[in-house]
Amino acid sequence: MFAINRFFLSLILVISVVFNHHALASPDIHLWKTNDGARVYFVEAAELPMVDVHVIFDAGSARDGEHAGLASFTATLLSGGAGGLDSDAIAKRFSEIGARFGASADRDMTTVTLRTLTGDEFLQPALALFNTVLTKPDFPEQDIERERNRILIGLQYEEQSPASIVERTFYSRLYGNHPYAIPPGGTTDTVKAITAEMLKSFHSQYYVSKNAVIAITGAVSKKEAKEIAEQITKGMTKGKIAMPLPAVESLEQASEENISHPSTQNHVRIGQPGVKRGDPDYFALYVGNHILGGSGLVSRLNEEIREKRAMSYSVYSYFFPQREYGVFTIGLQTKNTQTKEAVDVAKNVLQDYIDHGPTQEELDSAKKNITGGFPLNISSNSKIIGYISMIGFYGLPIDYLDTFNANVNAVTIAQIKDAFKRRLDINKMATVTVGGQP
Repeated sequence: MFAINRFFLSLILVISVVFNHHALASPDIHLWKTNDGARVYFVEAAELPMVDVHVIFDAGSARDGEHAGLASFTATLLSGGAGGLDSDAIAKRFSEIGARFGASADRDMTTVTLRTLTGDEFLQPALALFNTVLTKPDFPEQDIERERNRILIGLQYEEQSPASIVERTFYSRLYGNHPYAIPPGGTTDTVKAITAEMLKSFHSQYYVSKNAVIAITGAVSKKEAKEIAEQITKGMTKGKIAMPLPAVESLEQASEENISHPSTQNHVRIGQPGVKRGDPDYFALYVGNHILGGSGLVSRLNEEIREKRAMSYSVYSYFFPQREYGVFTIGLQTKNTQTKEAVDVAKNVLQDYIDHGPTQEELDSAKKNITGGFPLNISSNSKIIGYISMIGFYGLPIDYLDTFNANVNAVTIAQIKDAFKRRLDINKMATVTVGGQP
């Protein structure tokens, strides 16, 4: 077993080196459906004897309803016991064949992952166990209680963490009664109330083949990938695609919430709902934000807030596209005595950018930086499967990676100015600060 793990680790260490030879070429993505209706996205990567599998369900925390934390709780407990095997037996079996299993939930999706070697003595038992965990979770009471206690301890810590407080409050301000306002980890009250019946019901409703996207990358042929996809979904209920999420409503006016916390730094979030996956404005907003606050030390926000005024060590902005409108955020930390000034400067920089857009020099530099770094984003199995999982789940064009750099290079100053003016409004943004009072 030690030899297997050592070999497996060595593969991980060299994977980025091997893929450097192919970094300039976008991967060839194949698409089909399993017999039970799951969509499959596959990229062959023959350089290393390993395969990565992601099964993505439309089963994120936006599906929690009144039981905040249910999606995350369900994902975590998949390996807590399945098919009569307890958690220790499952962990031992994966370890013995050098395979790695994982499961997690965010607001839009639950992702269940497997990484294994491709030799039959490794691949076949890994797939069989993966299928058991996916389709036959037992949700044993002792594991439910153990996980509940772990989550409650984490929530207790979050209640004292200014970073967690500002994030939860910010999402609440932006999304109100929309499911995106639900904290993925739940709350103390909702986690305490989750039962085995709720977990089983959530699993039976959402962990179904028609609600699944499968992403496969590795040293297998398309024929073998088709067999893998069928093995993964064997015995899985066909079910239905999850209902569409409600539309995100725009904020009607600006709001500000200042939460007192015993710290020397204030955590600041400024923003509003911004953009969703597949949005026609995506590339204009993405490239434009790279200049505003997405490129680190050379961004406008960094120049004005950190370099000129030394008010924050780090300041950033980003659009986070989701199935419905995800957040646009400006974030920073600053001394309590500088909070108001830092917020005012951030808003002024944003307003100036909305009014005037970038310079040609800034745009040229941003395009060069983005397209120059893009090959590194598809330079390993783990990065490729992340992209094809996103493409599959959100139904993006199959040539998304092939056309990415061309779409970036096609962005103009006029497009950035137009998109930012239509999509962002200082007078309708939420501002949340958490920290000590000046």
